[in-house]
Amino acid sequence: MSSKQHQARVYSVLLGPHISEKATLSAEKRNQVVFRVRKDATKPEIKQAVEQLFEVSVDHVRTVTLKGKTKSRGRLAGRRSDWKKAYVQLADGHDIDFLGME
Repeated sequence: MSSKQHQARVYSVLLGPHISEKATLSAEKRNQVVFRVRKDATKPEIKQAVEQLFEVSVDHVRTVTLKGKTKSRGRLAGRRSDWKKAYVQLADGHDIDFLGME
């Protein structure tokens, strides 16, 4: 993989922040940020992407693959896609502010 391809891959790993009550509590208590990531993303790729995009230092990354819900509409049954989220532990003194309020 060339350096341009690798750089493009790093920027496509993060799909967006995952905002939920649990994510907010972990941000307050453990200085963690939760992201939706690609299903094939690795922990080193996630760490590198967060450090490059937000200019912070990352201690470690935990990932969880969530199974899609089964949904039905009348007789038709379907299933949502599986997805992956990453809990990113930031180093002391580092913070990511998504709302722009300081």
